[in-house]
Amino acid sequence: MVTVSIELYYWPTPNGWKISIALEEMALDYDTHLVDITKGDQFDPAFLKISPNNRMPAIIDRDGPEGAPISVFESGAILLYLARKTGQFGGRSEREQVAIEQWLMWQMGGLGPMAGQAHHFLQYAPHMDPPQDLPYAKDRYRAEVGRLYGVLDRQLARSEFVAGERFTIADMAIWPWAHLYKRQEQQIDDKPHFSRWVDTVSARPAVRRGRDLHAELRTATTPKDQAQSVLFRR
Repeated sequence: MVTVSIELYYWPTPNGWKISIALEEMALDYDTHLVDITKGDQFDPAFLKISPNNRMPAIIDRDGPEGAPISVFESGAILLYLARKTGQFGGRSEREQVAIEQWLMWQMGGLGPMAGQAHHFLQYAPHMDPPQDLPYAKDRYRAEVGRLYGVLDRQLARSEFVAGERFTIADMAIWPWAHLYKRQEQQIDDKPHFSRWVDTVSARPAVRRGRDLHAELRTATTPKDQAQSVLFRR
């Protein structure tokens, strides 16, 4: 078992889960520092030194390159760093690494932003003060997420996991958003391979542990008043 002291800056969201899942899957020792995004912790000057884009997750590895501490922000960059550091869940060949990286970029540039917008316009915006119930935005992001899940379903018809026959950081990046498909108002009856993969990944003990990290702090209700102002910069 690899034992490394990692400081995880985290809140229980899909992007946060990517890294808590990776740390659990890689059996890495870590300490959790909660970044309450509903109270503005992400704008604390100390946190901005680690994550200048005021977004979590971020990590500090006390045993970084050449034995010196290193901080890493952006979930995709963290996953790549941890995979290189541990030699786990990355590519075993150049061809496999390319497959992993392209699906990781697909999540970061496509599914994550689109599903995030779907969550916003479908779940949050209609209940804001004043309400922002915008049919065009709701239809736009609902449809785009559905298209992306169609892409994923076709890929999973060809292999057990997203980037091939092994569970990798590509699956860790995509699953936290994908398993929330109901919140994105998606029907998956016509996506059997997607459905099979969601269930397979959901059953992994380390995935469950990562998903459950401080789950009591996650709320399905709409942020109100001050939290809305902080989250959406209103």
